[in-house]
Amino acid sequence: MKRTLLPLILLLGPGLAAAAQAEPCQLSIDANDNMQFSTRQLEAPASCPEVTLTLHHVGKLAANVMGHNWVLTRSRDANAVSNLGPAAGLQHDYLPSGDARVIAATKIIGGGQTTTITFSTTGLKPEEDYTFFCSAPGHIALMKGKFLLKK
Repeated sequence: MKRTLLPLILLLGPGLAAAAQAEPCQLSIDANDNMQFSTRQLEAPASCPEVTLTLHHVGKLAANVMGHNWVLTRSRDANAVSNLGPAAGLQHDYLPSGDARVIAATKIIGGGQTTTITFSTTGLKPEEDYTFFCSAPGHIALMKGKFLLKK
């Protein structure tokens, strides 16, 4: 069986790799009703002038019960921004209004919903630490990861 599949893998492999890299400035991540993101690391080439991120809530619960967003900050700012979320409330997507520490953020969505944002990478540096997280109250404990700009 390995002999039969090898030519097929070799034939399809380069095409699949090219397709996966066709849109390196577009990222996608899922969130679920178990307070989990589908990955703990996202990366984009430093050559991207902007990044488009799509968040899919693959759960079933409504936004006011188990809503999620995707927030990007420098790692040193993640907990402080997250701690301000409850006071901001759902109506403000659990984010303090006008907080310059927020590099990018989606709105809060519920099960079955999708949201997309595009943000500039101007000012972001490959050598800096960035964290993405959900700012709903208490979610950062399980819903966070690293965002990397790759040289």
